[in-house]
Amino acid sequence: MRSKLAAERGVKSFEVQMNLALFDFDGTITTRDTYTKFVFSSTKLARLVIGACLLFPVIIFHKVGLVSAPKIRPLISRVAFMGVPEKQLDASAERYVSEYLPSVIRNDMLQKIAEHKENSDHVVVVSASVSPYLKVWCRNHEVDLICSELEVRNGRFTGAYLNGDCSNERKVERIKERIDLSLYSEIFAYGDSEEDYPMLNLAHTSFYRGELFEVASVE
Repeated sequence: MRSKLAAERGVKSFEVQMNLALFDFDGTITTRDTYTKFVFSSTKLARLVIGACLLFPVIIFHKVGLVSAPKIRPLISRVAFMGVPEKQLDASAERYVSEYLPSVIRNDMLQKIAEHKENSDHVVVVSASVSPYLKVWCRNHEVDLICSELEVRNGRFTGAYLNGDCSNERKVERIKERIDLSLYSEIFAYGDSEEDYPMLNLAHTSFYRGELFEVASVE
């Protein structure tokens, strides 16, 4: 029997799989937010200016805590990526992963991922950040991915999310949709923000900003 993710990707069987390791990306594997940087690095200046004007009130509300990050990210993504050719954004993502991400990746977390892989654990990145660059990074590091997936139609991004912003309770929903948790004897989770709490509570052993997290419940 294989995990649903493994079956979809056509990767090796997980018949001897014992543990599952779930990693948030921004702030956990990295030292900072990478979503915003990707938006700025892959979007033309004119579109950024127009987008800033359109979203200015929402951005201000976000800065003062009246609009949450899970609410504003889909709006930013729609303005930044709507109509952009898939090949163009994928090329930007490849450059972003090779040129920028190495400067913000935490070496200790790379080591932790390597330890789980050496233990034959199933490693999955579960992130609210968007698919174009995360799928490249995860492919390069041979780990699976659950994230905010951008919709593509006729070779262009629509700017919409296929399954919503992958944060908070939606992280757990997506994990359960994609992975049969009954296959694993122990679940580990790593996160750094309140958006990760539901995922941390899903696991048997969780770490919040490098410290052991007191799990409220194990589902």
